[in-house]
Amino acid sequence: MDPVLASAGTTLVGLMVTEAWGQTRDGVVALWRRVRPADADGVGRDLDEARAELVQAREGGADEETEQELVGEWQRRLLRVLRDDPAAAEELRRVLEAAQGAQPTEPPAGSVQLQARAADSSRIYQAGRDMRVQGS
Repeated sequence: MDPVLASAGTTLVGLMVTEAWGQTRDGVVALWRRVRPADADGVGRDLDEARAELVQAREGGADEETEQELVGEWQRRLLRVLRDDPAAAEELRRVLEAAQGAQPTEPPAGSVQLQARAADSSRIYQAGRDMRVQGS
């Protein structure tokens, strides 16, 4: 099985607490709407409940167990949908990869403190991130 699909439940649950959640949720509901239209609205509600449960568990410090339960539940649900329509695997892969790609690769920095000392005719260039210096 494709590694992305084999870990789809883990990826989905991990994305529940990210900025990409809205995009991910909409993509998963759209997949359900295509494969199992009658269940799509219920899946949307279930995803919202799962996210709320995960957020609450993380705030309460018991997130590990809750997260593992949610991973198992969503992995099973996703695999059942893929059994019904194997062609949906590519759509699921695109949804999950797009959401993961939307995540920042580095956590935001807390603060930047720069110090410099110049003497004579020295030049100092400082930046908290990228800098491009041209000319002399």
